[in-house]
Amino acid sequence: MFFDEAVIRVKAGQGGDGCVAFRREKGVPFGGPSGGNGGRGGDVHIRAVKRINTLVAFQHQALYIADSGRHGSGKDQRGRSGEDIVIDVPMGTVVREAKSRRVLGDLIEDGQSVCVARGGRGGRGNAAFTTSTNQAPRISEQGEPGQEFQLTLELKLIADVGLVGMPNAGKSTLLGTVSAAKPKTASYPFTTLHPSLGVVALDFTTSFVMADLPGLIAGASQGAGLGHQFLRHIERTRLLVHLIDGSAMDPLEDYDTINRELAAFSSDLSKKPQIVVLNKADLPGVEDMWPLYQEAFAERGVEVHRISAITGDKVRPLLWQIAERLSEIPDEIPTETVTPAPKEDESAFTIRADEDGWHVNGINIERAAIMTNWDQEESTARFQRILSATGIKLALREAGVQTGDTVFIGNIELEWGWRDGEEEQKDYL
Repeated sequence: MFFDEAVIRVKAGQGGDGCVAFRREKGVPFGGPSGGNGGRGGDVHIRAVKRINTLVAFQHQALYIADSGRHGSGKDQRGRSGEDIVIDVPMGTVVREAKSRRVLGDLIEDGQSVCVARGGRGGRGNAAFTTSTNQAPRISEQGEPGQEFQLTLELKLIADVGLVGMPNAGKSTLLGTVSAAKPKTASYPFTTLHPSLGVVALDFTTSFVMADLPGLIAGASQGAGLGHQFLRHIERTRLLVHLIDGSAMDPLEDYDTINRELAAFSSDLSKKPQIVVLNKADLPGVEDMWPLYQEAFAERGVEVHRISAITGDKVRPLLWQIAERLSEIPDEIPTETVTPAPKEDESAFTIRADEDGWHVNGINIERAAIMTNWDQEESTARFQRILSATGIKLALREAGVQTGDTVFIGNIELEWGWRDGEEEQKDYL
């Protein structure tokens, strides 16, 4: 089978924890803090490589986790950063965030990559908290969790020419005739169940890549038949060869149906240059009807060519015309526009109340809460100072928080309490 869609989950590495340590060295009478910082967590990258042509590997593995950073240690030793993880995909893969559908990358070149999840920062050791007024801090931070996302991978084949047409128009036969590709061919509709690529070489200097796409039918852009699954592959092509079955009941209606479906799927597809070809000229009656077909298409301003894909009759002149048209079309691959992450005010926060308690949300305050080491008294006291400095403590009072209320800061659950007449947050867990 041909796999051109996949859903995966990626998780960057967590930062290592900082360390609380003090020097014990000869000749250093009072020692001092020497706890090192934790290492940064590994990132997750997605990279396009030429040797892969489907997304089948992601049917067997859908979770990718980068290496976590190592913890800091004494003697000011920083923890080693986590190893990045690189996920290889075929060229032409579009990477999207599943929830927002935001495009993170469109990888069309060999070796092109995009970072899809950043590793967490390493926590600071007590040496980093030394000040002129606190020369022996017993405080450290925990590592920050890495980013975690669900992603969708969508493969769009990269080809110069796309063969389109109704089922059994002869697209697979033509591709098999002009290239080394061996797509399945038969006399029944929907023989082709997945796209096929072939390289057409006319001489030592002239060649192009042709893609055979499963047949379309009326309603394909809304999900009918098989063609709707592969319409996106046509977006990468520079030129369409519209193959028409000369033995069909109404070749002109078939031609109109395909063009309607292309336009319904994307306005850009309807604007792509086309070469219209009447196939199966070897069959009885098609040769006799050829002048009428030629006249009918001419009335629409369309030049139509006649071939027999199975016998090869007039195929080579068609290939040279395709090559000539390609030379006139800019060699640019249409790509998806990468959407940058929205800018957020990291210092901003929101407060809301529900039946569970009070919920405080904000990038900086949630990061501070999750990196606080709640087993250390000094770390807890530092978090209280952060609440006061950011205005969150005052905002909670003004919102009506009461003693004993539960306050959630991100995933950290705390209880609003009293000590020496002052409100404070105490670790509830």
